[in-house]
Amino acid sequence: MRRAYGAGRSATVALDDVELTVPPGRFVSLIGPSGCGKSTLLRIVAGLEQPDRGEVLVHGVAPAEACAAKMVGLVPQSPALLPWLSVLRNVTLPQRLNSGAARRRERIPGLAAREAAAPARTVQELLAAAGLGESLHKLPAELSGGMRQRVAIVRAFALRPDVLVMDEPFSALDELTRESLQDQLLALWEEWRTTVLFVTHSVTEAVRLSDTVVVMARGPGRIVETVGIDLPRPRDEGLMRERRFHAYEDLVRDRLRRAWHSEAA
Repeated sequence: MRRAYGAGRSATVALDDVELTVPPGRFVSLIGPSGCGKSTLLRIVAGLEQPDRGEVLVHGVAPAEACAAKMVGLVPQSPALLPWLSVLRNVTLPQRLNSGAARRRERIPGLAAREAAAPARTVQELLAAAGLGESLHKLPAELSGGMRQRVAIVRAFALRPDVLVMDEPFSALDELTRESLQDQLLALWEEWRTTVLFVTHSVTEAVRLSDTVVVMARGPGRIVETVGIDLPRPRDEGLMRERRFHAYEDLVRDRLRRAWHSEAA
């Protein structure tokens, strides 16, 4: 797959010769320097951009079709909540606006069976599981930054997406809040087993969350290595202090350094 901006010699190639397969139900993180095309790749999967060359499929259909059927959920860096709506109404708004998505989902092979296997949770139950049960009727301005980001995550899960793309959702948070949200994200993911494509600049976060870490480099944006993370779940604080966890951190950092040197060469 290739994606460039502009034309001719002045074109900026954001992605070139990118090939990636993400098995259903897996948690995959993209890590690499700024400008290596991580967010561009997410936007293509989410149907917000089109590749110039190559094909992208989400469970066998084009991203535009998958997005129309609400098979893809997006969690951006900013929660993007409507300030005049309560927590509950912010989370349920996408469902109310996309009532026709159910009919589109019925036409996608195999989707009904996957939905039947997913947990049946109400929005209120999801919000309670995320620690927001007492905040259903609060406005975004009454919430902390971490709480607003929890709302954004629940909003994405509430649509029952097959694929969840997350673009550095915890980057603006302090370390303890970040770890707390990682815990809650993993709890939801382990229950729902939604396929996750997650962008981060944090090696520790990538190792803790992921089944696979995809290392990218610039000039142009490309995948240079994939690192499988063979650690047991749940990945709690105890595991993060173990030597085997740190060994994976060292391995991913080493691959990042190699990617940087390949750019500089």
